[in-house]
Amino acid sequence: MWKPSQTGSSIPNPAPEPQHAAPPAHVPETPSRTQAGNIEQATLGKGLFIKGEITGSESLYIDGKVEGAINLPGNRLTIGRNGQVSANITAREVVVLGKVKGNVSATDRVDIRAEGSLNGDVSAARISIEDGAFFKGGIDIRKPDAKPDAKPAQGTGTTGPVAVPGPTPATH
Repeated sequence: MWKPSQTGSSIPNPAPEPQHAAPPAHVPETPSRTQAGNIEQATLGKGLFIKGEITGSESLYIDGKVEGAINLPGNRLTIGRNGQVSANITAREVVVLGKVKGNVSATDRVDIRAEGSLNGDVSAARISIEDGAFFKGGIDIRKPDAKPDAKPAQGTGTTGPVAVPGPTPATH
């Protein structure tokens, strides 16, 4: 059996790990993939400033400054710790870690984390505001889109017990 103190073993030494230079100046707080795992997420770094309208069909992580309007129906928008957004926002899900000024409309949920601040009205099916977060505005909780029910409409059907045909029980 091979032991670390033995020399001349037949097991080759592993290649030495390469020495890397200093890590990149900025590493985003979130990975470039969302929780779903397969869905890509675009990122606006903290050195970017956009003035205008952002519309898209993929999730977005903002760590820079944005002024205007953001429309990402069916997707997630995350405002990073360094993010400063002055815009009306429409998305499926909005997560606020930085600063947002403007109204937010989400079809699913709005999540304001402890270090985040939101100044504007929120319209969503669900909202979460952590301790330490700042929020100033109104909240409109909307029910998710109505799904068809299996129940019959009122006024139709029968009232009282319903006889179900089937085999008659045997008597002994």
